[in-house]
Amino acid sequence: MTAAQPAPGHPRLDEGQGEWRDGVTRYLMLRDDSLMGMFRRLSPSARRDALAALAASVAEAGGRSAARYREADAAADGLLMERIGEVAARLGWGIWRFERPGPDELRLEVANSPFATGFGSSAEPVCAPILGMLETVAAMVMGRPAVAQETVCAAAGGGCCRFIARVQTPLNP
Repeated sequence: MTAAQPAPGHPRLDEGQGEWRDGVTRYLMLRDDSLMGMFRRLSPSARRDALAALAASVAEAGGRSAARYREADAAADGLLMERIGEVAARLGWGIWRFERPGPDELRLEVANSPFATGFGSSAEPVCAPILGMLETVAAMVMGRPAVAQETVCAAAGGGCCRFIARVQTPLNP
């Protein structure tokens, strides 16, 4: 890496260009309540569809970033999860703690989710971007497609947000 190219996972502000970059990836600084306020204004069914679309989009785009981090860390799964947690904190996505209870499961606890905070009180989980990122990271770590779900959301009264990802099977599509 040259001085102009920091290691992947270290977004930098270029004020001259008016942008945040992590290599080729551009990031956007946006208020959490501005983004999540859009979802709060949708009908419940439109909100579910929009949050699912956001999760899928983050899984796809975030997967490209995770692949770069994995390459930089020589493909070590523990280092990948550590790097993802570090980058999440740098980007304001809260404090991430991964746990791998078995070969087919990955758990994530997120303290201070900006998506829960930005949305406010909700009857349903709202942290779709984290869900999408977990799904792609879990697939990389477990070596097979994964399905993730948010089991506890701070917006729905949980103290923090909790997620679980499992290997995708015919019983777990």
